[in-house]
Amino acid sequence: MKTLHSFHRPLGTTGLTVSPLGLGTVKIGRNQGVKYPSGFELPDDSQVRDLLALARDAGINLLDTAPAYGTSEERLGPLLSGQRQEWILCSKVGEEFDNGESRFDFSAAHTRRSVERSLQRLHTDYLDLVLVHSDGNDLTVLEDEVYPALQQLKQEGLIRGYGFSGKTVEGGIRALETGDCAMVTWNLREQAERPVLDYAQAHGKGILVKKALASGHICLEGEDPLTAGFELVFSHPAVTSAIIGTINPVHLRQNVETVARILEKK
Repeated sequence: MKTLHSFHRPLGTTGLTVSPLGLGTVKIGRNQGVKYPSGFELPDDSQVRDLLALARDAGINLLDTAPAYGTSEERLGPLLSGQRQEWILCSKVGEEFDNGESRFDFSAAHTRRSVERSLQRLHTDYLDLVLVHSDGNDLTVLEDEVYPALQQLKQEGLIRGYGFSGKTVEGGIRALETGDCAMVTWNLREQAERPVLDYAQAHGKGILVKKALASGHICLEGEDPLTAGFELVFSHPAVTSAIIGTINPVHLRQNVETVARILEKK
């Protein structure tokens, strides 16, 4: 099996080196209110442990989680015991998910509480990366207290880098002016955020791609949708890593093989 070990790359100027694929973990903690083509059962601990081992062996070192991902953080903490140095841990602030609904809080107090809670849940004393989970009002969110609070947490060593997972070009660019990276939607169906990628490329900032396969919908289309999808994702030189949210070992292997094949040609 091809692996991604030789394709790790720097995430902007954070000093973090990440794999070109990251494993998104919403599906290990939450199956309500998610936008996938079909429903799914949450995997048990042994299935998650096997998935993490497979990801690690395949050269994936980036794990993406969030308080809004149900029990994802609480489950990952014990399962990653003894492996902290092998993973780049990315979590979020701003969004909480309770009783099937999201609510948002971008205050400094909530930002600090959220990060401290993530540290506890993940059994670690630092997070490599924290992203703001925007509610869609990107510029308003960035005028709130959340970015200065994350800057302070970075100075204290509780987080190594921070950025923004938004929904608009204006928000993505504004977020990159002072933050370390942005998470953008960039796939065969949606390319409106391309100017954010262009800005990141010009200013040496990191880009993480969400919905690289349109939450699984692209896999339902075309002759070889996986290759076409990832070729588009990695066609832009600003892209550092694409987050894929699979809990299926076969899909994970296919994703790794496809991306390794694409990057070998570059």
